[in-house]
Amino acid sequence: MSTPVDEKSMPSSVRTDGTCVYDATTIAFHWATAVIVPALWILGQTIDDFPRGSLRTGARTVHILLGAALVLVFIGRVAWRARSGRRLPPASRGAMAHATTLVHVSLYVLIGATLALGVANTWIRGDQLLGLFRIPSIAPGDKALRELVEGWHALAANILVGVAGAHALAGLVHHFFLRDGVLARMRLGRRAAGR
Repeated sequence: MSTPVDEKSMPSSVRTDGTCVYDATTIAFHWATAVIVPALWILGQTIDDFPRGSLRTGARTVHILLGAALVLVFIGRVAWRARSGRRLPPASRGAMAHATTLVHVSLYVLIGATLALGVANTWIRGDQLLGLFRIPSIAPGDKALRELVEGWHALAANILVGVAGAHALAGLVHHFFLRDGVLARMRLGRRAAGR
């Protein structure tokens, strides 16, 4: 026979089923990032496949605007985590806990680096946004610099997508094979009491 749970005495990050959950803002930032990053990567891989002219300019504009949206999400996410975001106890111990921390730190560093390189790439090359606005080039005619920064941006994005893919796969393994509730910490629509 189980004892009734007194929800008022439980930390706000723990639901009555005993699993820990992140706050709604942290969850929203996580899933916004999880949607925008692959969308940016796919678009980045296919921009040059669009015919020259308005279609390619439009694709590049969408890529730039999605990148700007990710900059805002990333800044908001880091600020929220530093000031207000819910901290949960590690889901595992020992080497697995260290590996998890390393992956999360790597994801933050890779997102930040990819975004910084993307902003630099846009300003070095200059660009049109839907033909309505022109981003001036800070290095007009410097093809070597443009190719260098563009290459670093692409490399960082590829590594980011690889690490993010491994992170997502680990979440699915936790959910479907280990059945330990780790993925439920970030489930949309599941909020802890009191927040």
